Amino acid sequence: MKIAILSDSHDRIDQLERVLTSVKGSGAERLCFLGDFCAPFSLAALAEGFDGPIDAVFGNNDGDVFLLMQVANKLPQVTLHHPLAELEIDGVKIALQHYPELGKRLAQSGAYDAVFSGHDHQRYQEEIGDTLWANPGEIMGRFGTVSYGLFETGTREFEHVII
Repeated sequence: MKIAILSDSHDRIDQLERVLTSVKGSGAERLCFLGDFCAPFSLAALAEGFDGPIDAVFGNNDGDVFLLMQVANKLPQVTLHHPLAELEIDGVKIALQHYPELGKRLAQSGAYDAVFSGHDHQRYQEEIGDTLWANPGEIMGRFGTVSYGLFETGTREFEHVII
């Protein structure tokens, strides 16, 4: 299964729409969001722009957690996890965490096949033992490049997609 990995939209609906158009063309069947929607309307826009299941964790800039939860409760395809998501998809153990410091430690634990984290708006990927640890970059475009990631559960390969 192909999974789109997104992070740090910071209410940039224009950039989010561009990313979701690319995600639709990628064949991704599931989406993981690593935090910093910011306002609840960004979560709603994410759900409106993607038809499959969405797993998300909170970031440090998600101000109205209560309203985000209310929005998510109206969207049956969205699951909000806190403080991290632990998923098993096609037999692949995946952890989602907003903060890279914690994401790296989760990867070092060896308990997961893949760990994805955001927060610092940087694109990177690293193999830590048998675990992939990756950051898809940012939707916001604060540092000039809008990007997301694609993870294939069958091959356990990850790639950055630059918009």
